[in-house]
Amino acid sequence: MAQLLNVEDYRRRARSALPRLVFDYIDGGAEDERCMQRNRDALEALPLIPECLRDTSKVDIGIELFGRRWRAPFGIAPIGLAGLVRPRADALLAAAAQAAGVPFVLSTASNTRIEDVRNAAPDAALWMQLYVMGERAIAERIVRHARNAGFEALVLTVDVPVSGLRERDLRHGFRVPMRLTPGTVLDMARHPAWLLRQAGGGMPQFANLLPDEEDSAPVSAQTQAALLSRAMDRTLTWDSLGWLRRLWDGPLLVKGLLGAEDARRALRHGADGIVVSNHGGRQLDAAPATIAALPAMLDAVGGRIPVLLDSGMRRGSDIVKALALGASAALVGRAPVYGLACGGEQGALSVLQLLAQETERTMTLLGASRVGELGRRHVEMHAPRSHAEQAGPAPVQAHGKASIYPAHAAA
Repeated sequence: MAQLLNVEDYRRRARSALPRLVFDYIDGGAEDERCMQRNRDALEALPLIPECLRDTSKVDIGIELFGRRWRAPFGIAPIGLAGLVRPRADALLAAAAQAAGVPFVLSTASNTRIEDVRNAAPDAALWMQLYVMGERAIAERIVRHARNAGFEALVLTVDVPVSGLRERDLRHGFRVPMRLTPGTVLDMARHPAWLLRQAGGGMPQFANLLPDEEDSAPVSAQTQAALLSRAMDRTLTWDSLGWLRRLWDGPLLVKGLLGAEDARRALRHGADGIVVSNHGGRQLDAAPATIAALPAMLDAVGGRIPVLLDSGMRRGSDIVKALALGASAALVGRAPVYGLACGGEQGALSVLQLLAQETERTMTLLGASRVGELGRRHVEMHAPRSHAEQAGPAPVQAHGKASIYPAHAAA
């Protein structure tokens, strides 16, 4: 892995290491994948403005959030069905997060039991992501197990009333029940190392939906299909946060918000934090880039609760841009999974270390010795349009301004 110098290098290596069905599941997005591209374009369109002759002899990229010290200002976002990449993937990612000193958010759609993830990373900051499907008793059981295993925060994902149309997955027959084509079977056979590992680990299952000693009732096939397709209980409303509050007394975050009014609703209903997210471009393909939505979300909550951001992060400079605009922290999803595909726990850790190094280098070049010194003055909000943009139609006017980025006073 010495020649893997950036996340894109890990992505290319992961593509060669995994069958196309698995890689496309991790890498793909919804419909035409324009939201995925929008995330990248919006991040790349934001230049950073350095301040020179600043004392950066010591640079600290750590932050403190919800009473826990993070060694870097990002954590691992929830990744469902990571066991397709490598057996015990959730435990390996948690162990990598522990070694890097950052949180790991375990998905409801994980393939490793909550307790086994805790055992793999006994000192890690573990958070539990929650999908609420039709059978709310399942959600209550997951929350109970997470609480008993010492998970520190609950992250309710709310942008999945129905799954996004992920055409890459459909072309591979990725559904319940799985329908493998002859081409997919041949592709798997061409990846013997992956196939051997998977044969030893068995077919990934939704481990936290399996019967346990406390509740032996089997989970219905409909619920498992709903989890695979990320189809949430459509009767869930903002008032449902009160139900979760009765189950969970730790920090409660709402993930999947993109509008300022939803940010204010989260605040009014007692959320302890929000995650500005478009699900990595895997849900609404017409959704805005998260970095473009971030300033209005921050203004809506006015610093009263932490605001995190995910989707599209590929460089430490991307993370710094989010922090400079005012985000409390970032979450990265695909990047550590590419590392996992290349080298297991060590591969995932290498990606986290790479992002931390890039974050530190970017802050040093900006003249910021700690995260708290970053501000909106470091971000050029009205960036020049790219050659591609200049050749195409001008951005849609909004309130008399052509930029997709709102103007803000320097922080």
